Amino acid sequence: MTWILECDQITKRFPGVLANDQICFSLEEGEIHGILGENGAGKTTLMNILYGLYHPDEGEIRVRGKSVEIKSTRDAIQAGIGMVHQHFMLIPVFTVTENVMLGDEPTKLGGILDREATAKRILDISSSHGLEIDPSALVSTLPVGVQQRVEIIKLLYREADILIFDEPTSVLTPQEADQLFNIMRSLAESGKSIIFITHKLREVLDIADRITVIRQGQVIGTTTPEDADQSKLASMMVGREVVLEVEKSKAKPTEMTLRVENLKVLDDRNTLAVNGVTFDVLAGEILGVAGVQGNGQTQLVQALTGLRHPVEGRIELLGTDITRGTPRQITELGTAHIPEDRQRDGLVLSYPVTDNMVLNTYYIEPFTEKAVLQEGAMRSNAEALIGAFDIRTPSPEVDVSTLSGGNQQKVIVARELSRPIKLLVAAQPTRGLDVGSIEYMHNRLIEKRDEGVAVLLVSTELDEIMQLSDRIAVMYRGRIVDILAIEDASKESVGLLMAGVHSEDQGV
Repeated sequence: MTWILECDQITKRFPGVLANDQICFSLEEGEIHGILGENGAGKTTLMNILYGLYHPDEGEIRVRGKSVEIKSTRDAIQAGIGMVHQHFMLIPVFTVTENVMLGDEPTKLGGILDREATAKRILDISSSHGLEIDPSALVSTLPVGVQQRVEIIKLLYREADILIFDEPTSVLTPQEADQLFNIMRSLAESGKSIIFITHKLREVLDIADRITVIRQGQVIGTTTPEDADQSKLASMMVGREVVLEVEKSKAKPTEMTLRVENLKVLDDRNTLAVNGVTFDVLAGEILGVAGVQGNGQTQLVQALTGLRHPVEGRIELLGTDITRGTPRQITELGTAHIPEDRQRDGLVLSYPVTDNMVLNTYYIEPFTEKAVLQEGAMRSNAEALIGAFDIRTPSPEVDVSTLSGGNQQKVIVARELSRPIKLLVAAQPTRGLDVGSIEYMHNRLIEKRDEGVAVLLVSTELDEIMQLSDRIAVMYRGRIVDILAIEDASKESVGLLMAGVHSEDQGV
């Protein structure tokens, strides 16, 4: 057995947290090794140690049998270790070539940057691994899946042969995820060794050669896809049996809560992203909006929550016109919003957890009295929600930016669902969550539905749409092409609608 990388008894402590507890882990040359674990289990901490962003308190790292000390990312790169982060480390206003060469710039005579040489290497790398990309393209113009390819090319440009992918599919559509897996298989076949951090059971069973499960900073065990299934892995991750199928009774919808008529919304490029959309959501039902990312769902949600005003059409919430309402006005009418981009639209990363828990209620009692913030009430609120929503944080006072992505999502969910609401707009609510948290989130959405809340669920996860929805609206190129009762829908029919094949073309 040829171990290209070994971690021996790696331990890392933060104030109040034992993030990694004597972790032992090995990676074989040419292997795809999946690392599974709940949010906050210590997966990313371990990878940050391997990439030189953290230094272990105890333990040893060996590369090709030799002990190495990795104190910086430069040390990691010199050891052949590269990392594709969950949130990309790219400069949007730079071209692909400029991003790839940054920090390792080749020059011509006279000290002039040799962009042409870098562009040629990018094209060579692209053709070798199926990473189709235009070296001259501005990163800001590229879809998320293509931006991720830039990150991969950056590592291959620096000749890394140990590649760490940290939750790589959390920002991808299902189609982009399939493309990524093809790329990963190509890389492994060419001799690269890959560590694949994820919480998605189906993905790791599909792509990994071996699977290691981490729980609360410790290695629980290592297995193979042949010897495991989703239920076994979920139990190893969470420490209990997890119900993977959503259990819900038949919906009992009542009055009209949200009505949208002929809505038209422009995107940032002044292109029509939502084109004449009409639908309604009743109290006590979940209307799922299915569609491949980029078909207008983002702009639709922004219009419904006051973040973007439509150019035409009407939005009513319980009979009140909110077409041009502000986020605060819409919130005060009883709307909760779980945004698809938690860091941009859901949190203030430099604020502590305590403050993020009251971003939409800080100005009312008990959090403000006579225009003075009541820090005691805010802390008590945060402590209660941390317990109720199982948020893994050493303290309510730490900056929310220090939490794992999944725990950041839980902060938003706790804030939005802990007050009386009439409408819940949930956009990609389980993106970045582990299997236990997904189970919890799904149960909460069903619970809100059964309490009489109208729920609009926007998700690119077709399984999630099929399991949770009572009706399904499918968006394609800015339009709703069909609305189906759940009993009339199948994954195949909805999938075809997502691709623009209308019901009459399907023969139904």
